[in-house]
Amino acid sequence: MRSTRRRTWALLAAAAVVAGLLAPVAVSAAGRAGSGAAAPLAPEPEPSGAECRTSVEGSRVVAYCHNPYPTTDLVRLHTECARWWDVDADGSAVAVQPGRTVKLEDRCWKEVGSAWVSHSVS
Repeated sequence: MRSTRRRTWALLAAAAVVAGLLAPVAVSAAGRAGSGAAAPLAPEPEPSGAECRTSVEGSRVVAYCHNPYPTTDLVRLHTECARWWDVDADGSAVAVQPGRTVKLEDRCWKEVGSAWVSHSVS
């Protein structure tokens, strides 16, 4: 009977030592597995919007916008003139269909201060 008890205690002691050594590994793995399940990643939005290239030559502004994506993009050219008395302009919105390119133009009386294109994906 004594040899069975010794063997049982030896096995219990060995199991306790192994459990003590493996506990930090198990907790770490559970934390990694639990963090992904508790907070699912948000889906990435599909890319959209036209790519525009704007150039200024003297008092004229030209922008070419190409839309490589499957959604329509509304683009608008904004021109800010350098002189205080020159009227700044916000062009009307133009729809850029998928796979199409549009040309936007504007001008100032004298030189252009800045020009940019705004987008509104529909």
